[in-house]
Order: sequence, then structure tokens, then C-alpha cells
Amino acid sequence: MIPTDFEYYLPATISEAVHLYRTLKNHGKKPLYYSGGTEIITFLRLHLIETGAVININAIPECRQNNLIGDSLTLGSSLTLTEIEEANVFPLLSAASAGVADHTSRNKITLGGNICGMIFYREAVLPFLLCDSYCMIAGGDGVRKAPINSLFNKSLQLTEGELLVQIITQKRYLDLPFICIKRRQQWETGYPLVTVAALRNGNEIRVAISGLCPFPFRSAKMEADLNNTKLSLEERIELAFRHLPAPILHDVEGSAEYRLFVLKNTLLEIIPKLEAGAIA
Repeated sequence: MIPTDFEYYLPATISEAVHLYRTLKNHGKKPLYYSGGTEIITFLRLHLIETGAVININAIPECRQNNLIGDSLTLGSSLTLTEIEEANVFPLLSAASAGVADHTSRNKITLGGNICGMIFYREAVLPFLLCDSYCMIAGGDGVRKAPINSLFNKSLQLTEGELLVQIITQKRYLDLPFICIKRRQQWETGYPLVTVAALRNGNEIRVAISGLCPFPFRSAKMEADLNNTKLSLEERIELAFRHLPAPILHDVEGSAEYRLFVLKNTLLEIIPKLEAGAIA
């Protein structure tokens, strides 16, 4: 049971959703955009957030697109992780999303909800960081396009009232060799210790990580060290670890030291396979 009352809106267009947000905010309603709603419902029950109105964006056609046209793939923010996994147009994204929670939850969790959520892991963002994808963002000044690697810094940096509508990825990235590994300490659907998504673009290996820190990340400095083939793989990893962001998570799932141990061994597994052209 949700211990509060709130107003519910189902706009049919982007402009209607943005106008609703602005109007409701001016009336002190503390509005929230809503698609799958799994995190919002949980946090409302735990009294971690409050709102007087939710704006469901599922009826907005642009938020439901799943189109591979020409040289780009467009994915709407309201697509569920199950829909993405079953369509499997973007295999790396399917692999990263497949391990989020359980199948029942993925039927509700949306792409935008996972990326914009408050839970640490947000694994769905990793493939987009690796593929230099672009975000379509709607706000009071209309719709803008921004590179996800400039927009995502610990979280998606949206101004109040802005809405993630779509993410666009160039087709050439979709078939690149990749590996995505999720390491858990206990059971198959428990929270992960570390998730590592990696792909090979030409001679360059790219790596994005979730679960190590309280936010997902990709580091150009880490990648520079990992791609320095003049050194041994262990030396490359040790040098790359100098550029890890802080803090490293230390909680009931695993200590900071254990997470680093798991990450090192995961990279020792992934990098030789990608250098040999593996895809998994």
C-alpha cells in the first residue's frame, strides 16, 4: 500500500508532459515522471520520496519507439527491459539488462527508469556509454540532443522538469565484439558485486563498470592503460586502477577490497577474449 495520495496524469505528447510538469510544480505538487514505476512505488512506501502528482509517459509515442532505421537505432525510454531483451536488436544492451532483478521485475522496469533511477547499479547505461550514444531530452525549451558521455556523470544530469525521451545509437556499434559479465556473491538474482560491460572497437577495448562505486562509470584514462599492450595484462590493470573513481562500495554485498579483487579477475578474463575477437 502506498501511504500517500497523489494525482495521476497520462499525457499523449512530449509537450503536454513538459507543460504538465511545469504547471504541477508551480502548484507545489512536486511532480515525478513515471514509466514502469517500480522504484517510485518502492520509495513512496519507504517514505524516501514524496510527490503530489505523477506523470505517466507511456502514452507518448516517441518514448515507445524501438526502430532500427538507416544507420541508427532509436530506443524509447518507456521500453521495458524485457521488451529490449526479447527484441535483441542491441545484443550488448540485452546482455546488460538481462541480469537486472528478475524477469517479473524486468517486465515493469523501463530503460529510462533504470538509467535515471536512484539505485546504485543502473546497468542499462553501460552499453550506451561504451557506444557513444546520444540522448534526446525534452524540456521547457523543446527537445535537445546530447552525447550520453557528456550528460552522464554519476547520474544523468537533467535540469528540473527535463525528460529522457530516447537514446540513439549508431548501427555500427551493434555488432561489435563484446562481453558483459555480472558477478554476484550469493544468488542468481541478488544485487551484483560488479558488472563489467566491454567491447572492442577496432583495436580499442572499452570498459564500463557498475556496482564498484555508488554509480556506473566509464573512464577514458582507465581505457588508455588497459589498451597499452606494451605492458603485461596485470600491469595494465594495476595502472588502470589508479583512475578508479571514489568511493568504492563497502557494504553487506561485499567489502571494497573484495569488489576490487572481483573486478581485477573479471578484467583478466574479459580482455584476452576481446583481444582475440570474442563475443558473448
